[in-house]
Amino acid sequence: MKLTLAEPKYLKESISIISEIVTEARFKITKDAVELVAMDPANVAMVIFKLFSSAFIEYDVKKEVDISINLGNLKQILRRINPNDMLNLEIEANKLKVQLRGDNIRTFNLPLIDIDDKEQKVPELNFPVKVELPSSMFNDAVEDADIVAESISFIAENGKFTIEASGDLSQVKTEVCESENVKIGFEGEGNIKAKYSVEYLKKMISGSKLSDRVIINFNKDYPLKLDYKSIDKVLLSFILAPRVEND
Repeated sequence: MKLTLAEPKYLKESISIISEIVTEARFKITKDAVELVAMDPANVAMVIFKLFSSAFIEYDVKKEVDISINLGNLKQILRRINPNDMLNLEIEANKLKVQLRGDNIRTFNLPLIDIDDKEQKVPELNFPVKVELPSSMFNDAVEDADIVAESISFIAENGKFTIEASGDLSQVKTEVCESENVKIGFEGEGNIKAKYSVEYLKKMISGSKLSDRVIINFNKDYPLKLDYKSIDKVLLSFILAPRVEND
């Protein structure tokens, strides 16, 4: 396999975000994309990543390849990318060869590792709520919630999406109505409410570095799914388990 990226930021930013949730991961390199599906060690969050072949200027994959890598080590290498560098990826002698080509050529060799855990499957989930809004607006709501509480509630009703958090003394609420910039798909009556961890969401909203819009899917006491997409380039999705309250 030989892969060349003229815009390495899609890989660099993605690995930086994913490595905050997952330390080691298995990549599947297919004819169409570099893919990853991984669970965090606590089994609370899943990451789904696809860097499409159309994002590369060279994408030579003779057969499907699986490689497992320490993401912290890969992140450190990708941090060394200069703005005008091109990125080459190859496998040589059980190592991932990462080459940065700019004014000079810098080559890193990263050992491949063995991961014992079974291959992760993306669960089939059905959502009555789908909200699409600017990722900056969502970031602000999560960061506001982080000031007052460890969990955050999402509430959807027809035409309105509310994000709120309550601490011992403080409260914060962000209300978003449907507009040209905000799309709210809603099936059902009344409202649908779910609660999630702010700690995990703070890591996930870094997906805004890849896309200026985010798609939010959720249901009552049900996993949350966030999608960040850059058409024909990259898809970064997160699935987050709910915080279910005992009445």
